[in-house]
Amino acid sequence: MPAPIKSIKSGNFEGSVWKNEKEIEGGIVEFKTVTVRKTWRDHSNILREQRINLRKNDVERMILILRKIQEYLLLEDEK
Repeated sequence: MPAPIKSIKSGNFEGSVWKNEKEIEGGIVEFKTVTVRKTWRDHSNILREQRINLRKNDVERMILILRKIQEYLLLEDEK
């Protein structure tokens, strides 16, 4: 199984960068994707995980969405 080229972990969250290849019009194109993963144990102590796979251009959009959500939550707490 291929390994990520970079992984960063914080608590039960992990982000990994993967190198991919795809053949297009007779040539091989390399590109990177990102996997964000959260793991936890449920009430039966079974290890669970959620994953989301993103392309390079999706990362900034996801960061923006999370910042806006954080802003909303912080402002709501002040009310």
